[in-house]
Amino acid sequence: MELPDDDNGKMLAAMAEAGMDLSLPTDIDFFLVFEGQRDAETALEDLVNSDLEGEVELLFNEETAKWELIVSINMVPEYDAIITQESTLNGFAEEFDGISDGWGVMQQQEGDTEFADEEHECSDACSH
Repeated sequence: MELPDDDNGKMLAAMAEAGMDLSLPTDIDFFLVFEGQRDAETALEDLVNSDLEGEVELLFNEETAKWELIVSINMVPEYDAIITQESTLNGFAEEFDGISDGWGVMQQQEGDTEFADEEHECSDACSH
């Protein structure tokens, strides 16, 4: 698979190298950043009331002292589709004095228990 030599291409290449199947839909998190809480909350409300098919979450980043709106969209991680979605969301964020700040995916690593079911007890029937 030939990918452009830019940040998006490098991210997709890293995902493939990590064993992710780039032909299957996955949840991609797009990050929008806002200086002010009011701008971020208004953007959140606008997204919730739009026809966007995805989930949104608003967080305050104490390190940067900025508001982050995370837009999670289940999609096939194709280069052109990501570029298009990122551009669309950047235009949206600019309407509320925000910016797009890239994208990423959550990938559970072997030994990562952060998302594990704490109540689950393994048995002989387990397949993991």
